Amino acid sequence: MSEGLWLVTGVQASGKSTIAELLARHFDAGVHVRGAQFYRWVTRGWIHVGDPRLDEARRLLELRYRLAARVADEYCAAGFTTVVQDNIYGADVTQWLQSLHVRPRHLVVLRPSLETVAAREHARHLAIGKVAYRPGGFTIEELDDQLARTARIGLWLDTSTLTPDETISEILRRRDEAMIDGALEEPVT
Repeated sequence: MSEGLWLVTGVQASGKSTIAELLARHFDAGVHVRGAQFYRWVTRGWIHVGDPRLDEARRLLELRYRLAARVADEYCAAGFTTVVQDNIYGADVTQWLQSLHVRPRHLVVLRPSLETVAAREHARHLAIGKVAYRPGGFTIEELDDQLARTARIGLWLDTSTLTPDETISEILRRRDEAMIDGALEEPVT
């Protein structure tokens, strides 16, 4: 039986990929949708947030969000519990969740301390060469500030001292807190 949609968000290096994958594997029929894949498939012409061409960067970010929502709705309609992982912050979170047809909807916000994010970023750079925070780009503090402007709905977890398995146990134990149906003011249609 499907448990609907789960959105896992947080700043870069907060553990979204790991947690979303483990959470999707928990369900009998689970799917992990990585929102960033939608821009990675573009071979030329993608403009990222932070580019001086703000309007175009925003238009493409909204395209990425729409594509992730449509894919999630389709997987859920087919009976899969779908876990979407993406960098969605602030008002975009509620707008994205409201755009879905599927019910129930869940939100998990991973918010480890800034020091923990910096340590994880450093460790993954050493392990696999991945760098999320580049000179001249967004800082951990800036993204955390954007995340802090997100509506306080769903399950917010400080995962600073939790292992991935402990985080999954906490999410599943507190799944009722993660459900946001009824917590959102739905758009008038």
